[in-house]
Amino acid sequence: MNYSSARQYFYQEIQQPDEGIDLAKAALYIAQEEYPNLDPEEYLNSLDTMAWELQERLPDSRYPLRIVQSINQYLYDDLKFSGNKIDYYDPRNSFFNDVIDRRLGIPITLALVYLEVARRIDFPMVGVGMPGHFLIRPDIPDIEIFVDAFSSGEIIFAQDCEERLSQLYQQPVTLQPEFLAVVSHRQFLARMLTNLKFIYLKQQELKKTLAVVERILLLFPGLTLELRDRGLIYYQLGYYPQAIDDLENYLAKVPDADDAFVIRQLLAKLRKND
Repeated sequence: MNYSSARQYFYQEIQQPDEGIDLAKAALYIAQEEYPNLDPEEYLNSLDTMAWELQERLPDSRYPLRIVQSINQYLYDDLKFSGNKIDYYDPRNSFFNDVIDRRLGIPITLALVYLEVARRIDFPMVGVGMPGHFLIRPDIPDIEIFVDAFSSGEIIFAQDCEERLSQLYQQPVTLQPEFLAVVSHRQFLARMLTNLKFIYLKQQELKKTLAVVERILLLFPGLTLELRDRGLIYYQLGYYPQAIDDLENYLAKVPDADDAFVIRQLLAKLRKND
């Protein structure tokens, strides 16, 4: 594999069992492809420092709500982390180093700051992949609260999640258990990368989009839609042999896909040019 050093570090990190993946390191390796001179240790040390400072502020009572309130006060009142509502699709909101430096991010990257600081004070929390809006919650039995890292750590309940989904989709939504399912570390990273993918597609940054899709496929090699998308990006970039390989593999996996006819037409055109 002829990867950059950042890609190699990312690849090595995600070879571990899911729970052994260090999310902060993996997120920094994602950012390192954009910022080759980035030193991950500098930002890991920043997280260590945050946790040390927070530890000094924790209440004697370790009741989960009190801990969440202490984390919120430290991250949002003292350090001034906030959701970037003005320029939500700025790519910097998806790069973990920028989020730490600028104190600005989107739900999933602010959630990562929160999770990493909480982990360092031995307060277990997990990511929750609600459609359209990433949340976190304490990983403690019988504690059914959720934290919105994008909204200054607002504490919400399942009913609030249902209302938010109804607002998001502009129609009544009945909450399903899978809407509030805990995400694995690989799913967390793939969701971060998917955000970047759509930002770069919107900006027509095809080479950067390709780099993102390649990393999603490192996480989940069997994702057929990502395989198709990589083939289409190869086509747009003029990498025809690679496009043919990916699109043929896509059709082999899902021959009855809704877009199969269009993909077969494109393949016929590519084979003529190959």
